[in-house]
Amino acid sequence: MSTLLLRTLREDPADAEVPSHRLLVRAGYVRRVAPGVYSWLPLGMRMLHRVSAVVREEMDAIGAQEVLFPALIPREPYEASGRWTEYGDLLFRLKDRRGNDYLLGPTHEELFTLMVKGEYSSYKDLPVMLYQVQTKYRDEARPRAGILRGREFVMKDSYSFDLDDEGLQHSYDLHRAAYVRIFERLGMDYRIVSAVSGAMGGSASEEFLAPAPTGEDSFVSCTSCDYAANTEAVQLRAADPVDPQSQPAMQVLDTPDTPTIETLVAVLAEQGHDIPASGTLKNVVVLLRHPDGKVEPLVVGVPGDRAVDLKRLEANVSPAEVLPFEAFDRYPALVKGYIGPQELAANKIRYVVDPLVVPGSAWATGANEQGRHAVSVVRGRDFEPVEVVPAAEVRAGDPCGRCGSPLEIGRGIEIGHIFQLGRKYADAFGLDVLGPLGKPVRVTMGSYGIGVSRAIAAIAEQTYDEKGLVWPRSVAPADVHVVGVGKGDHRPTAERIAAELEAAGLTVLLDDRPKVSPGVAFKDAELLGIPTTVVIGKSLEDGQVEVRDRRTGDARLVAVDEAVACVLADVRPGGSS
Repeated sequence: MSTLLLRTLREDPADAEVPSHRLLVRAGYVRRVAPGVYSWLPLGMRMLHRVSAVVREEMDAIGAQEVLFPALIPREPYEASGRWTEYGDLLFRLKDRRGNDYLLGPTHEELFTLMVKGEYSSYKDLPVMLYQVQTKYRDEARPRAGILRGREFVMKDSYSFDLDDEGLQHSYDLHRAAYVRIFERLGMDYRIVSAVSGAMGGSASEEFLAPAPTGEDSFVSCTSCDYAANTEAVQLRAADPVDPQSQPAMQVLDTPDTPTIETLVAVLAEQGHDIPASGTLKNVVVLLRHPDGKVEPLVVGVPGDRAVDLKRLEANVSPAEVLPFEAFDRYPALVKGYIGPQELAANKIRYVVDPLVVPGSAWATGANEQGRHAVSVVRGRDFEPVEVVPAAEVRAGDPCGRCGSPLEIGRGIEIGHIFQLGRKYADAFGLDVLGPLGKPVRVTMGSYGIGVSRAIAAIAEQTYDEKGLVWPRSVAPADVHVVGVGKGDHRPTAERIAAELEAAGLTVLLDDRPKVSPGVAFKDAELLGIPTTVVIGKSLEDGQVEVRDRRTGDARLVAVDEAVACVLADVRPGGSS
């Protein structure tokens, strides 16, 4: 440590929002360069290498082959796939000196597709799985939480190429199993949840989430069955459809001063209509900004006892962006506080509903007139949405879409995502191979990502304590932290023990800094989070050293001559590595 590029900090960085951000900076693993852009210091680089090594080993084990693409990509491939426009403001775009357009790659489906097209031409070449570990770039509007959501990050992305859907499913299953092994080896708690594909395209999609209170993603899990999903993709159990003609006729009522659901329910009750908030239809107006720049209003219908989850809505209308709507003066058909779906189609305003608004269901909702509402407004008779889009907030206790049991809600950090892309990119680039019958066959693809740098922050979020970081052995920057403290000259013993541990194959961090007090040395050891600490201090006078377990807080005295064997037994229980 006397020569290591390491400076620990006693104060939290001013911009730190989450524990991993605070502790990784304080412990000298990373340093901020710009919003969402970080440098990795030596201890941080060790962790990146260790996480990357686990990822590479498991990818190689399923037969995937490593390649490396440039981060600087010409516009043309992204133009061909449509994502030059679809990605919108998330892309870092730039021009070279000749005025040619480039981008910094957020992901590399296009180049992987072109590589396979350029190298392979026969069904005999398939299946093939390719991957890379590389830095990605996304122009996040609000980078936050240190390396959890940055503009530059290290990611493993891999792609499978198969002749048919059965082959794609096999490649998908291989990756899914590999991800399970990766996250278990990294010592992470994780959940596999159904997800939406978003700008990636494709059909089946699952996320690997690391449960953490600071996670940006929320997910549900069933209390009875194994159903789990990101709240953006969750399917709730809705009521059964009803015959629209069996419902009473629509009535328009005078309901002055009822711009909210609460006031509406109260006034309807006074008029003899016992309709709960869940029986009202709330219609929320937002703006949709499409990748081509077109902006249009969108009205979203959800049960009145629920809010519109804007993140869930945006995930399900991707690649469009959801923006606040304030231009009521430009759309006279939208009567603020009294919007109903009955006349939106006639006024060429798009109307969508959440799946909870089932066909034939009757609602109390706005009558599109100031101070008036309508009751028994029926889907399929009085209005019909142009689309059904999951948009209502999901709540704990909602019924599972699979078995009907109550759902629980948690928060998590996305650490991996796997997609069955299908033929979206193969179609864009004409990726065909000559099939076994002598005719061209369109290749089908899968896409699979792991946030390598994000995983480090996620592990920190799951394992830290009030003293600092607490790393699992599989990812820690060193196996053992050797600290020599006290008034006597303990350095020779500390150096000897460190050398013997290294000779046994362990990585060791030796605190040999001169004139560092025991208090500072111990605080740094706790902050850095290395799993085992060997303290050579006052007990050396009795021929003993102290071995501390950072994860449990346990400490025990052992004879100096037994210290190395004791540590090896902890690090390699049963003689395993």
